[in-house]
Formats: sequence, C-alpha cells, structure tokens
Amino acid sequence: MLLQNKKVAIVGGGMAGLTLARLLQLKNIDVNVYERDFNRDVRVQGSTLDLHEGTGLEAMRRTGLIDEFYKHHRPEASKMMLADRHLNIKFDEKKFAKITAEARPEIDRAPLRNILLDSLQPATVVWNSNFIAMEKENSGWQIHFKNGTTAYADLVIAADGAKSKIRPYLSDIQPIYSGITLIQIDLDNAAKNLPQLLEATKGVKIMCFDNEQMLGFGIKGDGSVMGIAAFKTHENWLKESGIDFKNKQQVFEWFKKEFAGWSEKWYELFTNEETSLTPRPQYYFPFDQSWETQENLTMIGDAAHRMPPFAGEGANVAMQDAFELTEVLTNGQFTNIKSAIAHFEKDMVARSAEATKGTLENMEKMFAANGLEQMIDFFSRGIS
Repeated sequence: MLLQNKKVAIVGGGMAGLTLARLLQLKNIDVNVYERDFNRDVRVQGSTLDLHEGTGLEAMRRTGLIDEFYKHHRPEASKMMLADRHLNIKFDEKKFAKITAEARPEIDRAPLRNILLDSLQPATVVWNSNFIAMEKENSGWQIHFKNGTTAYADLVIAADGAKSKIRPYLSDIQPIYSGITLIQIDLDNAAKNLPQLLEATKGVKIMCFDNEQMLGFGIKGDGSVMGIAAFKTHENWLKESGIDFKNKQQVFEWFKKEFAGWSEKWYELFTNEETSLTPRPQYYFPFDQSWETQENLTMIGDAAHRMPPFAGEGANVAMQDAFELTEVLTNGQFTNIKSAIAHFEKDMVARSAEATKGTLENMEKMFAANGLEQMIDFFSRGIS
C-alpha cells in the first residue's frame, strides 16, 4: 500500500477534510486533521447543503454514514419559492417538490460536520492548529502552527478552503472575480426576529430576483437564518465602498439605496441587533489550471477549485475529491504516490471545471435583467 507506515496530515476540518479523514481511516491510514478552530463548537456553520447523487451522497455511502445522514437530513429544507422584489410568489414550494422529490436531500452543515467528526478515531482532529508555514523535511513536511506547535507528515493535503495558505506551495494561479459580490446575513431565532418575512414566505426558503440583484434566505433546523444579498459590481467595490460591515446602520443605508424599490419587509434582515453581516466577493479558478504534481502534497475542495455558490456544487465536488483521492492512494493501481496524485489532480481539475462552468451559467441566468423569468423557466423545465 502506498501509504503504509506513512503519516498523512489534512489541513482544514471542513466537509472535504473530514470526509477524507474518515475514508482514510477506514483504510487503516495514519491521519490527523489540523483545524484552526479552537474546538468543534466555536464557529457558526454556514448554509444548508443539498447533497447530490454521485458526489456528496456517494461520499456519505463510502464513509458508511449514509444512514446517519438520513437521520439528520431535513426534507422541509428542500421546499423553496421564487418571488419578485415585492415578495409576490411566482413559483411555489409545491412545484419545487415535484423537482426535488428527495433527489437532492438537504442537511444543515453543523449536523453533517458532527456526523463526520463523531465517526473519526479519538484525537484525530487537532484543534487550535492555525497553519502558518511548512518546509520540506526528509521526504515530507514539517508543519508550523500559530500556537507554536509543529507536526511532521509524509503527505500533506490542503483542505483549508478558498483562502488556502497551503495552495501557494503548489500553484501561483490566482482566482478570477466572477462579477458578483454577496453579503452573507446570519441571524438567530427567525421566529422572533423576522415576523414579517416569515409571514410573507410561510417560513419556506425563498429566492427573489430583479434588476440584476438577488435576495434570499432560508431557516436552519435550529431556527437560525442565513440569507444573502447579491449583486453585480466591480472587483474593488468592497474596498472602495468604505462600508464598515460591523456598523449595521451603514450597511442598512447602503441596502436601502442599492435595493431601492424592494419590499420593506426585507429590512428585518438588516436592522436587527443580532444580525451578522459578512461581505463575500465571489471568485473561481481558471478552467484549465494546472500545476506540477508533488509526491508529498496535494489539495482538495475550495483550496483547489473555489467557485460561487449558485449551483450548490462546491461542497459536493469537494466531497467527491475526498473519495477519489482515497481511491487512487489505496487501490493498488499506482506504483508510487506521485503518479497516484497526478492522476487524481488531472481528473479533479476536469471535474471541477465542469462544475464551475455550470455554476457560472446559473449565475448568468440569476443576475440577468430578467433573472426571475429565466429562473422560473429553468425550474419549470425541470417539471415538464
């Protein structure tokens, strides 16, 4: 076996990194996950995920955790509506039910992460391990963390997300700005804090499109909300806007101006004291990216192929990365680690490029001048 008596370090404890760790442990590989979070509960997890056949769902099957997944998945999260800027419903949850039919079951990120964490051997995840640098040592790497600790690994796998600190050790290719920036909106206790929006949407996930803009939100199983306000703008908008996103009044004044003409019921997302607002310009990597394969280093997930969230592909492709990499490293078909990684990376780049292209096509529809009509047509064709 290629990894016999080898030490594997996965840097990053998101869905890709944890899935990979579980799969490698099932093959009796010595692996640790180094995660910057202080512990498993320190950070609010992001949006609800829909897992896709052949990628995310296949990963859960290969981990042996598919039954646990279905214990925690949320059928109600698959319900969604499309509406105009005034919250007039144009495509309701009953129509969506005909499309989804549990083909893409949804689960909140926190329960999914917990399922994966609980499946790992004790002490697999080394918390409070914020990567700062590494250098080659023997045939592997000596890794340094912000807390002053170090770790040696024969093989390092970067799973540290869109702003990966390890990616530059492999590639200097820079991401491309997509033309879209979104504001992520996080808020606890939807029932208390969003009465008007909940009444208008019946508590169902909603996406609204108009004037090359998008507003939407969904409620997670714990009653919290994640919403987005997305719009076309130039790459340097965030810096040039001068907005302090910790100053809710500043953001609210910007929102009223930028989204003028939208229902005032949307104001609830921006005026609540408990609201957290995070700007996220959206980037993707070139379709034809490549780098020189190394025998002791590779990357998966957003570190390798970040993309906007407008098709729900990012986490799914990342989880597929985990089982594809496990396969080439353990199936006995390659004579050395470098050739196995080369095969994986070539396939990963091709797969992620297709997913990114599909995402950008979706994005173009969403943020067209007639985005609502295009999205209604898109989903209507799904039930015809």
